[in-house]
Amino acid sequence: MPADLAVIGLGHLGLPLVQAAVAAGIDTVGYDTDPRPCAELRAGRTPVEGSLAASEIRRMLSGGFRPTTSAAELGRVRTAVICAPTPLGPDRTVDLTALGNAARALAARLRPHTTVLLESAVPPGTTENFLRPLLEEGSGLVAGRDFHLACSPSRLDPGNRTHTYASTPKVIGGLTSACTESAAAFYGRLTDKVVRARGPREAEMTKVLETNFRHVNIALVNEMAVACHDLGIDLWDVIRCAETKPFGFQPFRPGPGVGGHGVPVDPGCLPYSSRTPGHPLRMVSLAQEINDRMPSYVIQRCATLLNEHGKSVRGARVLLLGVTYKPDSADQEAAPAREIATRLMDMGAQIGYHDPHVLDWRVRELPVPRADSLYEAAAAADLTVLLQQHRTYDLQGLAVKAQLLLDTRGATPAGAAHRL
Repeated sequence: MPADLAVIGLGHLGLPLVQAAVAAGIDTVGYDTDPRPCAELRAGRTPVEGSLAASEIRRMLSGGFRPTTSAAELGRVRTAVICAPTPLGPDRTVDLTALGNAARALAARLRPHTTVLLESAVPPGTTENFLRPLLEEGSGLVAGRDFHLACSPSRLDPGNRTHTYASTPKVIGGLTSACTESAAAFYGRLTDKVVRARGPREAEMTKVLETNFRHVNIALVNEMAVACHDLGIDLWDVIRCAETKPFGFQPFRPGPGVGGHGVPVDPGCLPYSSRTPGHPLRMVSLAQEINDRMPSYVIQRCATLLNEHGKSVRGARVLLLGVTYKPDSADQEAAPAREIATRLMDMGAQIGYHDPHVLDWRVRELPVPRADSLYEAAAAADLTVLLQQHRTYDLQGLAVKAQLLLDTRGATPAGAAHRL
């Protein structure tokens, strides 16, 4: 049965789009080459940690959403949105393998007058230099003439109840003005505001700027955290004072590392073009270096605190609280908790964890013991480390029960714990 929309890639990008489309009354099919997410979705379960709740999945299915592994469905829609994952590879360049596979599957069935949209986070130039040739070669059609092509990078903030899909403006850059308007007509059904970029590269670079802005400012405040600790200054009080300035300042807060799906991207390092400008973003690279050091700094603070209390890391019982990358979510993408646990284990510590959203956690494929009673576990541990501030944590009560508490989020009452 034909559908109005095909969402290609049923992961953390695709599922919220499906949810918004179904809620808007758009007949939607979801395509993924991996049969597992499709099977999970058909059973009413979410295939992605920290994504939609089972009740939301069931509402999408009852609203007509059809997950499928049949690529034939892609040739029967008016709009196709590619939401393929684009992780960083070992060399820290964006891996476009999944995007390429999605493009080839769509190209073989692409019909004239279809609108093709790219939501994946990609370096500037990907829509025109990577995606367009694959679609044209596989279909025999010409982008901008036979079908519309545009980029509209995702702006998701999982779990955010204030900035929803509908209330977050959508940036769109089309290959031609007609491509932009076709994309705007589609997204205008899902969101309150559409922002037209000059072209695909401007839309792609918008995502790069937004992600790098976050990482650079987190890196700045992470460096400030280390410096303030060395100087005996309360950084959290400094931030509290600084954020009263009504202009020229936006508060960011330090932490044990930076996780999430939005990774810092250097557009000077394109994986597919011989015309690389060769001007890397030095500030972005330095920010990544600083943020990558934070798990090591947390380990250093753990060792120092234990030593000050007459204990060694070797043999110490360490309880990690919150192993996800953001509060009140089950999503563990790039969360620093796993690296911190690994380093502590290498030093001989006995690791346990607690997280209300993660019932099973593994490090190096080995299960980490989960605390059933948070207060009892904190009282028994030589050191408790708050890595993520979930809403359910009573931090004042926890500070009383824990033998030794390191708060990497500045969430505990002043003087109740050792802060990062």
